[in-house]
Amino acid sequence: MYQKNEMIVYKKDVCKITDIKEINNLKYYILNPINDDSLKIQVPIDNKDIRNLISKDEVNKIIKKMPSIEIIKNNNKLLENEYRNLLKDGSFESLIKIIKTAYLRNKERLDNNKKKQEKDDYYLELAEKYLYTEFSVVLQKNINEMKDYILNTLGE
Repeated sequence: MYQKNEMIVYKKDVCKITDIKEINNLKYYILNPINDDSLKIQVPIDNKDIRNLISKDEVNKIIKKMPSIEIIKNNNKLLENEYRNLLKDGSFESLIKIIKTAYLRNKERLDNNKKKQEKDDYYLELAEKYLYTEFSVVLQKNINEMKDYILNTLGE
């Protein structure tokens, strides 16, 4: 069982446990996602979507693995479905695959004097939010520093 003030991951969001309450003989965590102070989530303590944050070692292993993660090869019509499926999976590898694919597609479009595609931008921002939020909490860094940290780590 987790304790009050602990940081955990619920589904894909990093949350702080602000309280533990008993309602109708069942215990619930009251969670506050760190990206949305106004939101309070009430979750049974035995919920399967709750997990520990990963360790610093795991973060660094994932970062070092990033160059070997393939991009999505689907054509434009199937791409959004692939983004959705990867996001639903929520694994770090899936999030990185979305980030790499969307970033490279946007870069290619901009290099050819075209506008970025909204779907690429949308899924890129979402995947970065989920990935960088957990990484920033674990590494005790500002979320805005995470891109630079990752690039510097890969450059070593």
